Amino acid sequence: MLGPLYNHTMNTSATFFLAGIPALQSSYLFLAISLSTMYTIALIGNTLIITVIWMDSTLQEPMYCFLCVLAAMDIIMASSVVPKMVSIFCSGDSSISFNACFAQMYFVHAATAIESGLLLVMAFDRYVAICKPLHYKRILTHQVTLGMSVTITIRAVTAMTPLSWIVSHLPFCGSNVVLHSYCEHMAVAQLACADPMSSSLYCLVGSSIIVGSDVVCIAASYILILRAVFGLSSRNAQLKSLSTCGSHVGFMVLFYLPGMASIYVAWLGQDVVPLHTQVLLADLYLVIPPTLNPIIYGIRSKQIQDRIWCLLIRWLFGHSNLGSR
Repeated sequence: MLGPLYNHTMNTSATFFLAGIPALQSSYLFLAISLSTMYTIALIGNTLIITVIWMDSTLQEPMYCFLCVLAAMDIIMASSVVPKMVSIFCSGDSSISFNACFAQMYFVHAATAIESGLLLVMAFDRYVAICKPLHYKRILTHQVTLGMSVTITIRAVTAMTPLSWIVSHLPFCGSNVVLHSYCEHMAVAQLACADPMSSSLYCLVGSSIIVGSDVVCIAASYILILRAVFGLSSRNAQLKSLSTCGSHVGFMVLFYLPGMASIYVAWLGQDVVPLHTQVLLADLYLVIPPTLNPIIYGIRSKQIQDRIWCLLIRWLFGHSNLGSR
């Protein structure tokens, strides 16, 4: 089905063609169903979290504010790529305009950078809550919470805007078939008639700095958290804290590992790792975290769980007061 696409040349700068996942065409129906299911879960779960936190005045603590922003980023990140992927897998509609391609690239990279920053400030929030509980409200004021949110957003925009600008201003005069299922930076840059080294190096170094610094700070926070947890006298408190930290750390591994593996494989391992494996790894990296976030960070929270049930009962039967519990 995708064979003819490889004969396209860039006779116009208006359109790219996404190749989907080369060598996995026979699995497109399964992939479309799987992606649609995960996307639906991500949309419903993250929308519920945003709605509950927005409507319930008792959930206005910094942790829930960060969680609300994280849920919004999940929706943006998944919505930037999944509908087009499903369209490719179901109908073969692989064309995407030049502007839409670079808009997709920008939103994916910016949302990813913001999510990394959010995971960092959420780890800091947990550190303050567990290690300095008496000073929590004094340290994490509304001004500090807003300042951290604005800072990580500015960092993402500042870091990712030059990358999208560099790639969008490369000359494209050859093939316009992107060997990917979305406008992934490296896959698009490789189509340029000029040397894409500057944009590729910027992506590699920039991503390594952002992710590296965030991971180091997150690791330091959780080391201090674990030291405090093991110092607790209550066995139940230790287990509860370890369970929460364990799920958070597990999600961070799922978030960071595939993403960095995708970047370094595209940079260093193109001849070692099959193309369809590279593409599938990058696709899942953008879909799995938004699907799991509502479960790990939201539904596991007793407060949010109670509010969601109240909200659902209110919508279904019209006789529950969301803030009554």
